[in-house]
Amino acid sequence: MNRFLGAVPQTLEDELFEKFREIERNFREGRWEPAELNGGKLCEVAYCILRGHIDGRFPTKSYKPPNFYDACLKMEKEPASFGRSIRIQLPRMLIALYEIRNNRNVGHVGSDVDPNHMDAVCVLHMAKWVVAELVRIFYGVTLAQASAMVEALSEREVSLIWDAGSVRRVLDNSLSMLEKTLVLLFGSAQPLSEAELIASLEHSNPSVYRRDVLRRAHADRLIEYDEKAKIVRISPLGIRRVETKILLKTQVSSISAFIDSGGA
Repeated sequence: MNRFLGAVPQTLEDELFEKFREIERNFREGRWEPAELNGGKLCEVAYCILRGHIDGRFPTKSYKPPNFYDACLKMEKEPASFGRSIRIQLPRMLIALYEIRNNRNVGHVGSDVDPNHMDAVCVLHMAKWVVAELVRIFYGVTLAQASAMVEALSEREVSLIWDAGSVRRVLDNSLSMLEKTLVLLFGSAQPLSEAELIASLEHSNPSVYRRDVLRRAHADRLIEYDEKAKIVRISPLGIRRVETKILLKTQVSSISAFIDSGGA
């Protein structure tokens, strides 16, 4: 599997991309407040990466400094040899992102217009910039290439599903019928009916689909399949399978193709 943060420990890299994907998923599903909260978690991971690079020793997992604001400002006093982005630009961006997490997610009393959506848009794009900048620095590519890598990571999750009007299609035909089913459920804010899944997947035999996919996935606790109501919803285990197996597989393929193309 490709690494995108050089000498940064795999555990921290995984944490960073996990938090980034959470922000994107919550944003896509219209869950504005969780997107803001996870923006704060991403800040803590990014801070630990920067602090570990400056100190010459990385923690194995992220932690929250006692005073996040002061801890980020302290980096500005580090030697200029670390570069302006690591000492000033990234820490200041993290402060701004963390501020939204701490002091905007409080009900917004006194405002006529709820700015949660606006804040979530800000969180999403700031998070993309932070991750792209970390990739640029630690992977050794241009900002344009780093941004393209992050876009490949982020857009692939959404572009797996194409809304064709009356049905939604899973565009990666290398996925199994179970994987396609989980992707459709993962990408929907609401449970789906058995008929909707069969139509979208164009399965030729509904009885076989029920037996080999839905009932087995239900038994494995990847989904909750109500045979009487013919309604299917994805479980936490199913969500984990999509995030850690299916999306990761397609994202790595997309990034690998980008790298092989020379960043074109």
